[in-house]
Amino acid sequence: MGQLPYSGAGSVRILGAMTERDHLADGRAALEAGRWEEARTAFAAAALAEGESAQALDGMGVALWWLGETRASVAHAERAYAGFRRAGDAVAAAATAVFLCMTWASNFDNHAVAGGWLARAERVAGAVDPNPLQGWLWLLRGYLEPDPGRAHELHRRVLELARSSGDVDLELCALGDLGVSLVTAGRQAEGLALIDEAMAGTLGGEHRRLDTVVITCCDMLVACDLAGDLERATQWCQVADRFIDRYGCPFLYARCRTLYGGVLLARGRWAEAEQELLAAVRMAEGTGPGPHADALARLADLRLRQGRLEEAQELLPERGGGRAAARTAARLRLARGEASVAAGLLERALEDDGEPHIHGEQQLRAAAALETLVVARLALGDRQGAAAAADRLAGLAGGDGGGQVAALGGLATAHLATAAGRHDEARRELERALRLYMSLDLPHETALVRLELARVLAAANPELAVAEARGARDTFERLGAGGDADAADALLRSLGAPGRIGPKRAGSLTRREQEVLRLVGLGLSNPEIAQRLFISRKTAAHHVSNVLAKLGVRNRAGAIAYATRQADRG
Repeated sequence: MGQLPYSGAGSVRILGAMTERDHLADGRAALEAGRWEEARTAFAAAALAEGESAQALDGMGVALWWLGETRASVAHAERAYAGFRRAGDAVAAAATAVFLCMTWASNFDNHAVAGGWLARAERVAGAVDPNPLQGWLWLLRGYLEPDPGRAHELHRRVLELARSSGDVDLELCALGDLGVSLVTAGRQAEGLALIDEAMAGTLGGEHRRLDTVVITCCDMLVACDLAGDLERATQWCQVADRFIDRYGCPFLYARCRTLYGGVLLARGRWAEAEQELLAAVRMAEGTGPGPHADALARLADLRLRQGRLEEAQELLPERGGGRAAARTAARLRLARGEASVAAGLLERALEDDGEPHIHGEQQLRAAAALETLVVARLALGDRQGAAAAADRLAGLAGGDGGGQVAALGGLATAHLATAAGRHDEARRELERALRLYMSLDLPHETALVRLELARVLAAANPELAVAEARGARDTFERLGAGGDADAADALLRSLGAPGRIGPKRAGSLTRREQEVLRLVGLGLSNPEIAQRLFISRKTAAHHVSNVLAKLGVRNRAGAIAYATRQADRG
């Protein structure tokens, strides 16, 4: 298990009957071909043929791991380890302990248990001369090593051993881990170059084992996240799509699944992002607080972008999630008109930042929080506080954060200029931010800037404002950003342009009436519905009246009961 080739005797057919050895051979063949369900079936049959064997448990554990059933995989692997130990098979037992170490560290963020399994693997494999797992043991020791310098030295040693021994899978994994350690140490260019080499070799077909793809792809996402390099992550994920089409998702560790969902979210592939983030939340349940909080925070961000505020609120972790979760919580408060709470959340998240010395992902998260803080402070009428936050952001934008940080800096300056009535300056900054976001292919951010630009242009050039607002609305509708589409529609109506005409849906309710029914079902009042949908209170009351009439109910209580029944059926 783990990183050793699947072993075992070949198929033996006796009088047409399938023996345990036959099923084991079929299971191993299915694993090597990436047919995970077929492998599960074969190993289950092997276990039934002559009672549970370590080999059948081992194979089942691998199949379940690929199928995303991590806890069941661990349970089978632990029993396989015990079986191999009883049988005196030191190499197989140590390989299974290696797998358990990797899973406890990467899936469950439990380094204590991971360290225990690594110690067992080292002790058991140490009795074998020569030790066939030495490189993998050093690799894992480097992964768990808290000292960056020591981790770097271990990974370098593994790379030398892999190249001298001709173990291409070990070499590719070592390249990836060494790349992550360099990026963590702030040596981004060197580290990302190694990541690119590891990914090229792996996705180019040099690997002999499919789980090498899992390890190197995860290293790539972690390194790109640490470096704040979304563009590189997207480019490699596009190449990995070929693997996904054939074998399924290679992001089998909770953190990596979360990061992959984040890449899809940023690129506007929200349906796929939702699927991956929901999977990440499930994978991270029962793990350490970090992975679960990160997955929840990213899913909450998606819900907020979709305009599903109540769901976003429920998903936000009580603790953890870092500045990304704090910014999502703050934007949620701003949407509800609670600017003071939003500012407090952001300022707490930005305390003791050491901003001049941060880089990569930390720099990007800080910049995003500061831009939102500018918005919150302006909503409170505190231009001085907003200017102070913008100045901090300007200091970050002069660093190595790339286009996103620069775009956020331009947005912050535009907010201040708009508040002061300097519309030409605001337009210039927004157009600069728009170019940056378009070059980075971030559709939601691009549309948000276009909407802000339309507001700035409304007085001086209403025709151009309408064009920008329509472009923003079309993107919001394509993405499924309902609240933002409503905001764009409200601006278009204020400029005398026609808004959307919702299609009829089940029960003869229009799209808008379906939205109103959902909010009524959540217990919102007419003024709250008006604020949420960017319509007047009179229009909200009119929609509620139409909903009640079409549903054939006498009051809001009847509409709430109907909405509840519909939700239960969904």
